Parts: sequence; structure tokens; C-alpha cells
Amino acid sequence: MVRTTTPVRLFLVSAVGLLLILAPATTATAATTIDGPIGLGTAESFSVLAASTVTNTGTSVLDGDVGLSPLTSVTGFPPGIVNGTTYVADETAEQAQIDLTTAYNVAAGLTPQETGLGELAGESLTPGVYSGGELALNGTLTLAGTAESVWVFQAASTLTIGSGSIITVTGGASACNVFWQVGSSATIGTGAQFVGTVMAAQSVTANTTATITGRLLARTAAVTLDTNTIIAPTGCDAAPGTVTSSPEITSDEPSAGEVGTDYTHTVTASGTPTPTFTVTSGALPAGLALDAVTGTISGEPTASGTSDFTVTASNGTAPDATADYSLVIAAAEGDTPAPAAPDATPAPGSPDDTAPGEAARLLASSGSDAGAAPLLAVSLATLGAALLLLRPLRRRAPAGAGTSR
Repeated sequence: MVRTTTPVRLFLVSAVGLLLILAPATTATAATTIDGPIGLGTAESFSVLAASTVTNTGTSVLDGDVGLSPLTSVTGFPPGIVNGTTYVADETAEQAQIDLTTAYNVAAGLTPQETGLGELAGESLTPGVYSGGELALNGTLTLAGTAESVWVFQAASTLTIGSGSIITVTGGASACNVFWQVGSSATIGTGAQFVGTVMAAQSVTANTTATITGRLLARTAAVTLDTNTIIAPTGCDAAPGTVTSSPEITSDEPSAGEVGTDYTHTVTASGTPTPTFTVTSGALPAGLALDAVTGTISGEPTASGTSDFTVTASNGTAPDATADYSLVIAAAEGDTPAPAAPDATPAPGSPDDTAPGEAARLLASSGSDAGAAPLLAVSLATLGAALLLLRPLRRRAPAGAGTSR
């Protein structure tokens, strides 16, 4: 067996670090939730709200208001019947469109509990947020819950409800609390029995004799009806839910400081409500403190060295956000810091004559918040090349030579 030289050993160790660099880091993902129904504001009273046109064919019956803004073409009433008030290009319709946009954005911003949905037929779904690309229903969908239960469906593109499809709510669940946020346009098929409020970025079309227990609201284009019945949801007296989002730390890692010099660095984080901050592991450098409300690390450092610590931002909405920091405090100008004690005495002439303690100090002073991974990364960066180096060493071993030990 050929003995590997010290440079080869270093080569092998270095390469494993490259693998650590290439390995993806894992971070917690922020979540946005709501504890009640989507607030529609002034758009709540509308059975139909559109931006370009409202067009009806046949004897449609609408329980609530009809609104159009910013354009002015509302046709087909009569023979269609509006049991509310029609608002065309006025302040009421304009404000309803503003409130619709707000509600649409709230619904689109919620974190889904289930993603990748497509066909919903045959499903019985508990309350929650569900998302997919092109959502479709060609059959029966059951929503099982209570009067307080809320469902939000997020369609990145279209929503298509097939002819004769049926949505059923059970257990005392209410049509007031079913919302469909549609990234483009929605179509409700002939004879379908649909439940919920459609909030479409573009248009909504209800085909012949489809019944809607809810609302058809279009942000930028038309609503088209054909002999439809739109039944206003009843008992919608629950207050709109409060939207909360878990924290996400957004600030850079702290810069280095110096003994005897005022130091300040602010850790910032997004999230609703506003997060508070705590040091959950390790410790700040001597002389510094963290303000739990503002996230500001401040004070006058009293000792040089490197401090490793973790800051956690929390606001009651999971998951909390954490960030690992290494804060370097340099000695005051003119002072001579004591040398770090080596962990072991290297062999004379060894390329490893930088003491491990000193190596750790140099790593910390780099400002990395990844712990020991960067040192290993540098060390292991050449694993592949080292493996190639071993083969020529084997070939150069003298013929008949004994095995080295």
C-alpha cells in the first residue's frame, strides 16, 4: 500500500468541504394565515361586479346588487331581475372594485395547506386553503365543517365548473365562508350548483341555468350570465378574519466591532404582527445587549474575541425565524491581543502548524454564520482531484517494494 503524503491528505479533506458548500441550506418558510373569512368590504353586497361589461341573457334573478366600474355597459336587465341596486361607473362601484382587489390579494397571499390540486370531483375537504394551477370540478365536491369554517381555493390560472356539477356544504358550514381566487377567468357550466364567492382577476361566465349561492366578482373584465339564479349567502355576520404572517429575518449579519467603541446593529424581520427578538442560543459579546422590541444589538464591547449566537424572531404565528451569527470584536487600537492557545502541538515542519484554536478564530472573523461548514468547505474542495492523484502514486511505487506502514 502506498503511503499518502501530507499534501494528499489535505487535498482529500478539502474536497469534502466542497460538498458541504454545494449542499443546499435549509431555512424555515414564512406562512400567512387568516383566522376568519376574507373581508370583502363594500363588495359584499354585490351579486355581480365587473370592470368592462355585465351581460345577461334570459330571465336571470340576482338577489344582491350589480356593479360595473370603470366602464358602463350593463345589458339584459330586463328580462333579468336585480333585487338590489345597480351601480354603474360611480363611486360605489369604484370603491367596490378597490375592496375586491384588496380581498383578492389577501386570498392569493395565504399559505395553502395543500398544493398541486386540479380536479376536485369526489373530494370531501375540511376547512383550509387549497391551491392548484387549473382548478376544475366535474362531479361533486363536499365541504364539511361548521358555521365558523372557512375554505379558500387558489387557482393560478382558470376555474372550470363542469355542467351539472354540485358543491355541497355540510355540518352547518356556510356559503358565506367559501372563496375562489382565480388568476385568470372562471366558467360555471350549464345546470351546475355552485357555492362560494368567485374573485377572478379577469372574467366570470355562468352558463345556462347554473345556480350560484354566492357572488361573481370580476376585477378587470366582464361577467356574463345566461338564465342564472344568484342567491346571496345568508347569515354572513362573522367579522372578517385577521391576516397574520410568520416572521422572516431580512437584515444582514452584524459587522465587526471594537473593544471600547460604541456598537450598534439592528436585526430586522418581516411579519404580521410585528415580531419580537430574543437570543435563543449562545451569547452576545460582553458589553452588548439585544432590544427585544426593536431588534437592535448595542452597547460598548468590553472584551475581544468571537461570539456565536442565534437570534429568534417570533410573533405568535409559526414558524419562528432564526439566524445564526458570529460577531467579531477586535482589540482596541494599540492593544496586543493574547495569542490563542493551540489545541494541540503540530509536528515540526507540518503544514498543519496553524493551531486549531487560531483556525477557529480566523474562521469566525470571516463573518460567516454557517458555523464550521465554511472551513470544511475550503478543506474539502479538492476531493475529486485527490482521488485522481492517488492513482499515479500507485503506478510510481517501485516494483517488488514492500508494503509501507
